[in-house]
Amino acid sequence: MTIKKFNYAKAYYLFKKIRSTEEKIIEIYESDVIKSPVHLSLGQESIAVGIALASNKKKDIVFSNYRSHAHFIAHGGDYKKMWAELFGKESGLSSGKAGSMHLGDLDINFIFTSAIVGSAISEAVGYALALKLKKLNSRVICYHGEGAMDQGTFWESLNFSALKKLPILFVCENNHLAIYSEQKKRMKTLNICKKVESFGVRSIKIEDNSTKNIFKYAHKALQGIGKNSQPVFLEINTYREVDHVGTNYDFELGYRKKDKQQLLKNLNELNYLKEKTKNFLQVEKKISKEISDALNYSYKSNFPKIKHIESNVTKE
Repeated sequence: MTIKKFNYAKAYYLFKKIRSTEEKIIEIYESDVIKSPVHLSLGQESIAVGIALASNKKKDIVFSNYRSHAHFIAHGGDYKKMWAELFGKESGLSSGKAGSMHLGDLDINFIFTSAIVGSAISEAVGYALALKLKKLNSRVICYHGEGAMDQGTFWESLNFSALKKLPILFVCENNHLAIYSEQKKRMKTLNICKKVESFGVRSIKIEDNSTKNIFKYAHKALQGIGKNSQPVFLEINTYREVDHVGTNYDFELGYRKKDKQQLLKNLNELNYLKEKTKNFLQVEKKISKEISDALNYSYKSNFPKIKHIESNVTKE
């Protein structure tokens, strides 16, 4: 069994790149160069980074959701094409037709996402079943929020994964909100892990959502899945900094209070990784160049032509 070491420099690079990318999105969004709604991951970066560092690009298949920028970047998706897709350009991941909520890059086994809440869960379980039937030494990672667990398909999928002993890691990013509805107003029983375990699925609740801690638990879980072909469920507490959709801070709406302690915790995590990275200035310079190059690439790319409106689109 191969034991991975936590790479502080890589963690800082990914964490900083995700945050810098989304800060740039906020900066330019009002100019209307981004042609789709955006669901930002600010505050949730440590989950994507920790999971990605624990994963194996060659053997892990990733399913995400409409809040996928962090996952996509952390798992190594084509960065320039991601930006071009946000711009609606033909050089984008889906020729500019899909936008922010439908990112995907099959070259890194990152399956295209959907705007439908919880839709990827059953798809991920189906993929895990296929892996098992074909006796392939691969695993599925499925990111979802606790809001997706309000869907019946989650519990059906969980039950099936346990019954068939499928190689899948469920990663629940619990920010305690489904749009503007608090978890305690939607769920009678708040102990998610206890409910999951009643289906025969091993669950782990991660209270300390530092990047290194998430990496540690995810690495161990993935190793166990690879050895035993059994599903594992991770619940990770997190804090969404901005509105459910868009680029604004939504505290004035009144459905939640500004948690200064959580905001500081997210910033402290980034600074901690920075302190552990000897060449952080080079890392930051690299990120700035990558963002600049991706923006130039997107600005210079053409919009798709009208005659190609039905190209690469499934027809019923």
